[in-house]
Amino acid sequence: MAIEKKFITDGVRNVRVEKFLTKELKRAGYGGMDITRTPLGTQVTIFAEKPGIVIGKGGKQVRQLTQDLATIYDIESPQVEVQQVQNPNFNAQIMAERLANALERGWYFRKAGQSTIRRVMESGALGCEVIVAGKLTGARSRTQKFIEGYVKHCGEPSETIVEHGYALAIKKLGTIGVQVMIVPPDARLPDTFDVLEPAPKKAPVEIPEPEEVGDEFEEELEATSGEEYVEER
Repeated sequence: MAIEKKFITDGVRNVRVEKFLTKELKRAGYGGMDITRTPLGTQVTIFAEKPGIVIGKGGKQVRQLTQDLATIYDIESPQVEVQQVQNPNFNAQIMAERLANALERGWYFRKAGQSTIRRVMESGALGCEVIVAGKLTGARSRTQKFIEGYVKHCGEPSETIVEHGYALAIKKLGTIGVQVMIVPPDARLPDTFDVLEPAPKKAPVEIPEPEEVGDEFEEELEATSGEEYVEER
């Protein structure tokens, strides 16, 4: 298999697995996954707000997930590991799912979007942006954006620093897409700089003035200036 075709195949597989886990682990507060190739097989790390639901009673749920990943999505020797999300307010996928659930329960989209932004920023994030698109108030589709703080939209920082999350809210009028972007508080942006305090100035070193030579020493120096010294051998 050509290297280009392998990259495309792996990318399509990851998208299918992401969609599958998002649907199966919706109740567990699914927050993303990471697939890593190891000598023993394929390490699949699942991040969830409630790891107990992912594992299931006696590990039944996680064994079923492992079997599905191996049979349906052709992942070689999958090893599923579940990790708990320490702060869900900084996980864009979890916040997007919460916002979609709020819209499905009947929340007004402006109130739901502003509430999500406020919760994220009060937790200490550097920036947050929420995009809600679909039939929000009528038969015609529209897009509404809510943004606060500093969010990168292009370049490498937008892919490596900004957390992205996407979810769907199914309502009677139609489907509403929810996108959340979060810049975590520990992110180091390329244009960030620190202002250092100037170093304290050192006190000038005082050089002692030479002492005045006495008159007696001058007379002795003049008397011996004309004498010749012979080196003894």
